[in-house]
Amino acid sequence: MIQRLRRPTHVLFFLLAVLLLAGCAGSERATRDTSAAADTSVTPAATAPPPTVPATVPTRATVPISEADTIGVTPGRFDLGKMWTFDYPPTAYFREEYGLELGPEWFERARLGALRFATYCSASFVSPNGLIMTNHHCARASVTQVSEAGENLLDEGFYARELGDERPVPGLFVDQLIAIQDVTDEVNASLAGLQSNEERAQARSEAIARITERLAEAAGGMAAGVHVQVISLYQGARYSAYTFRRYSDVRLVMAPEHQVAYFGGDYDNFTYPRYSLDMAFFRAYDDEGEPLTTEHYFRWSTTGLEEGDVVFVVGNPGSTSRLETVAQLEYRRDVTEPAILGYYQDAIAALEAYYEEHPSEDQIRTSILQLMNAEKVYTGRLRGLRDERLIERRRAGEEEFVAAIRSNPALSGEYGGLVDELAAIQEERKQMAAEFRAFLALGPTSAYTSATLRRGLIASDFLTHQQESPSEEAISQLQSALEQVVDQPVDLDERFLAARLRTFEEAFGDTSQLVRDALEGRTPEAQARQVIDNTTLRDVDATIRAVRAGNLTPQNDAALRLVQAFLPRYRSYQTAVAALELREAEILSRLGRARFEVSGTEVPPDATFSLRIADGVVMGYPYNGTYAPHETTYNGMYDRHYSFESFMDEWDLPERWLEAPASFDLDTPLNLVSTNDIIGGNSGSPLLNSNLEVVGLVFDGNIESLPGAYIYLTETARAVSVHAQGMIEALDDIYDMDRIVLELTSGRLVETEEDADEIQAGQ
Repeated sequence: MIQRLRRPTHVLFFLLAVLLLAGCAGSERATRDTSAAADTSVTPAATAPPPTVPATVPTRATVPISEADTIGVTPGRFDLGKMWTFDYPPTAYFREEYGLELGPEWFERARLGALRFATYCSASFVSPNGLIMTNHHCARASVTQVSEAGENLLDEGFYARELGDERPVPGLFVDQLIAIQDVTDEVNASLAGLQSNEERAQARSEAIARITERLAEAAGGMAAGVHVQVISLYQGARYSAYTFRRYSDVRLVMAPEHQVAYFGGDYDNFTYPRYSLDMAFFRAYDDEGEPLTTEHYFRWSTTGLEEGDVVFVVGNPGSTSRLETVAQLEYRRDVTEPAILGYYQDAIAALEAYYEEHPSEDQIRTSILQLMNAEKVYTGRLRGLRDERLIERRRAGEEEFVAAIRSNPALSGEYGGLVDELAAIQEERKQMAAEFRAFLALGPTSAYTSATLRRGLIASDFLTHQQESPSEEAISQLQSALEQVVDQPVDLDERFLAARLRTFEEAFGDTSQLVRDALEGRTPEAQARQVIDNTTLRDVDATIRAVRAGNLTPQNDAALRLVQAFLPRYRSYQTAVAALELREAEILSRLGRARFEVSGTEVPPDATFSLRIADGVVMGYPYNGTYAPHETTYNGMYDRHYSFESFMDEWDLPERWLEAPASFDLDTPLNLVSTNDIIGGNSGSPLLNSNLEVVGLVFDGNIESLPGAYIYLTETARAVSVHAQGMIEALDDIYDMDRIVLELTSGRLVETEEDADEIQAGQ
C-alpha cells in the first residue's frame, strides 16, 4: 500500500497546493578526447550592475511571516515569465541584468547540449560519450521496464558496472534541437482571403503539414534520425520549424533507490528545504551499437555555489497560461481546474484501492505517484487562481496591455476589442460547466477512465454510422480504434466506471433524466458492477468478435446501453465546444500578434514543451515565519531519517546509506533553490553556470511556485535542484560508481568498474 494512504484526510488539502510535466524524466554516456568542447567562458560587461541579492540571511525582524507579505498587486516586469526561446535569445537583457556578453556560440552550445526526454521530461548530454542526465522520477517507467525476473530495480536501484551491462530501454528516445527556422510568413500566407474560422484552421493545419514534410525530407527524414515540428509561439503570432535529431538507442546506466530519489515522499513533494537525490543516468548509442560521440555536452562544475550566483535552466517547460486574459483565468478557476483536480483525485482513489489488493504491481504504484504529483500541482494552481492578489496583479497588467493597444491608432482598430470578445466566449463556456466536468477525459488514450466506457463510445459511433452489413474496411478501422484502448484489470475498470457515474450525479444532479437512465435505479457502485458483469467491451478481442458476428447492440450489452444514456448530450457538447474553440483560437492568434506588436520579444511566449533558457540566481526565501537557506546538505537528510525513524516510512534510508563509509562528507550540498522560471516538463533540466557547466539538476518547484502556470513571481517561488556536488559525493562514496564519476569529471569512457578503480588509484 502506498504510504500516502495513511495520511489523515483532513491534512490532504492543507499540504497540497502541480506540470508535467510536467507535469508532467531520464539520462546516459563515457573516455574520448574532450578537446572538442570549446571554451565557453564568458566575458562580464564591466558597467553592468550585479543582480540584487541579500548580503546575508535576513534577520528575524526583516523576514516576512508569510509569502502574502511579499507579493503586491502592481505588475512586475517579468510577470509573464523568463522562458526565453532560442529563436530570440535575450542577449541584451543578459548583458543588462548580469553583465554577461553571451554570443551566438554560447547559445548554440546551450541548445545542442540540451535534450527533450521522450514526450514528458528534459535531459542533457553530460559527457562526450553520450551520457545523459535526467531525473529519477522521469526514469521510473524505464527502470520498471528493464527490471528482469526477480528484480525490483525501482526499490533496489541499478548500476551498470560494465559498459556492456547498460540496459536498452525499448521505445525510449531523446531529441536534440539542431536547427530553428522562422516559418511565420509561410503559414500566414496560406490564410490569405479566408474568412471562416473553419477554413483558416484547416488551411493553417495543411500549411504546417507541408512545411514539416518539406523540411524533414530535406534533412533526410527519420531514416537519418531527423524529424521536424512546427512550434506555435505567442498564441499563433509566430511559427518556428524545429528540426530534431532523435536518438532511439537509449540505455539505462544508473538509477538510485526510489526511497532516496523520492525522499520524503508526497509529504515533501513540491516543498523546500528538501533532501532528495532525484537523478538518473542513461546513455545514447549510435547506429553501430557504440556509445554515441557527442561534440556538445555540459561539463561538470568543480566549484560550489554562493547565494546570488547567476544560473541558467535549459529545458522543455510543458505549458503555461500567462498570456491568457483574466477572463480565461477566471474560467480556469471556476471550471477547468476544479474539474481536472477532481478527476485526478478520483483516479488516485481507484488506483490506491486496487494497489492495496495487488501490491506487487509496480506500474500501478508509478501511476499513483504520477497522479499524486498532478493532484498537488492542480491544488496549488487552483489556490493561486483563488488568490485575489494574483488575479488583481494580472488584471493590472492586462489593463496596461489594453491601454497600449488603444493608445496606438494603428493597433486599436484591429485589436482593441479582442479582450472583451474573449470574455464573452468564457461566459458561453461557463454555461457548459457541468458537461465539461462530466465528460472530461473520455478519449481513447485517457488511461484513468474506464476502458469499457471509452470502448463503448467508439463502438456506439460505429453502430450509429454503419449500415447492417459494414465493410471489411470499416471493421478494420473500428478494430484499430478499439485497440487504442488498453484493457484494464476488471476490478480497476469497475472502479473507474463507478467514479465516472458519481461524477455524472454530481454534475447533472441525481434527478436529471441522463443520470436516471445511466444508473437505472442503482448506486454508481452497483451500476458499475452491473455494467462490467454484463458487457463484452471490457475485452478488446471479444469486442471485435462481437462486431464481426453482428450481435453487439445496446439491447444485449450493458455498456452500450449506458453510453446511449449520455451520448446525445455528449455529442452536442462536443459540437458546441469545437465551435467555441475555433473562435477562441482565431482571437488568441490576433491577440498574440497584438502582444508581439506592443512588446516584441521582451515578453517570452507561453511554454509549449519546446526548448527554453531561463535565467535566475541562487537565492533562499522567507517561508512559514522563518527563512529557507539557498542550499541543504546531507546532514539534513540524516536528520529527517532519525527524526521520523520510529513512525514515518517516507524518510527511511536504504541500508547502504545507513552504512556509509567514513569518507562520505555529510556537509556536502545536496539540494538548492534558485529563482529560475520552470514548470512541469522542466524536470531533468540541467542547472548551469555562465560557463555552461553543470551545477545542479532541476527536479521540482516549491509549493509557492505552483501558481507559476499563470504568473511568474520571484518573491518566494523557487526552482529546486539536486546539487552537482551532492550527486558526485553519492556516486563516489555511497555507490562506489567510479566509472561514472570518472566520466563526469574527466570525460573518459571506461569499460568496467575495475578499470576505473585502477585509473583512480593511479591518480
